[in-house]
Amino acid sequence: MPINVLFLCTGNSCRSIMAESTLDHLGAGRFKGHSAGSHPAGRVSPFSLAQIEARGRPTGGLRSKSWDEFGAPDAPVMDVVITVCDNAANEICPVWLGHPLTAHWPFRDPAAFRGGDAETHGEYAAVHGLIEARVRALVTAPIENMDAATLRACLARIGNET
Repeated sequence: MPINVLFLCTGNSCRSIMAESTLDHLGAGRFKGHSAGSHPAGRVSPFSLAQIEARGRPTGGLRSKSWDEFGAPDAPVMDVVITVCDNAANEICPVWLGHPLTAHWPFRDPAAFRGGDAETHGEYAAVHGLIEARVRALVTAPIENMDAATLRACLARIGNET
């Protein structure tokens, strides 16, 4: 059974979507990435989709959705919940089934960047690279052998890297 990780952001259109896709790819069945937002934008940023596609990863099924979906009784039980923006980290989250460990991995918001298309693609690529580095650190950590305190410390360390 894969380790379920939910990435949270406010809009669920950029960072959390890229993190979900990256974890699904790098986790190779050992991890399952999910994403949601407290106030979902209703669409995934085309710049996010372009970054995911540029890395040769599928975009089908990626959608902006509310975190309420993961609080429903039939939702998959999360093992870890990671906020990827400061706004979501400061909000009162729902009570998650299974009482997952939580962590905060802050990334700057590429949607807030103002520039031409080429510069905007560059900003999204830079943020996606930071996300990928942290996700890679997660998937290479032997988390199945960690107790809750050690895993919490590992997640915090990864969130402070890069």
